[in-house]
Amino acid sequence: MQVIARRTLADFWKRHPQAETPLKVWFAIVSKARWTGPAEVKRLFGTNVDFVADNRVIFDLGGNKFRLVARISYTFGRVLVKFVGTHAEYDRIDPETVSWRGR
Repeated sequence: MQVIARRTLADFWKRHPQAETPLKVWFAIVSKARWTGPAEVKRLFGTNVDFVADNRVIFDLGGNKFRLVARISYTFGRVLVKFVGTHAEYDRIDPETVSWRGR
């Protein structure tokens, strides 16, 4: 999968250094994946993933300290990062409408 908005991840781990390793691991896993549907994402991430409308996926990272919301285009093989934040920051957003440009 092509991950779009990698700089968003790097900007976040500069502010939260403890997020660097979990985000790099997530990026490496997702970059190698070739998902055709949500079942494959669930198979790979198990209980650390939830699904909402508009092909958006919520990933729990770093022992649930961080959340990442991404929109997946299975047809085009792209994952667009919409949000990355702490669990507390995530509690203040709507994962179905959040956009990284709007932050």
